[in-house]
Amino acid sequence: MADRGDLGWKVMAGAAAFAGGFVAKKTIALAWKKSTGKEPPTNPESPDVALGEAVAWVVVMGIGMEVARLLATRAAAKQWAKGTGELPSHLKVEV
Repeated sequence: MADRGDLGWKVMAGAAAFAGGFVAKKTIALAWKKSTGKEPPTNPESPDVALGEAVAWVVVMGIGMEVARLLATRAAAKQWAKGTGELPSHLKVEV
């Protein structure tokens, strides 16, 4: 059974990843619109969306969301370590 610290970390990391993803999605959509002059595809699986556009959107969104999740989780880990004096156990690097 997870202890309270593990549960606290999971809640904090989940909230950080959610917030990071929300901001990333809005930012990526805005950048897509600015660079292409078009709204991003709402349903890239649709045959009505050009294949190149659908693939480009999925790649950009996938990479952008994962980078945002990584950065948000790292920032949360840094704050967690500041508050508790140590990183969550699964983030510690064995030397």
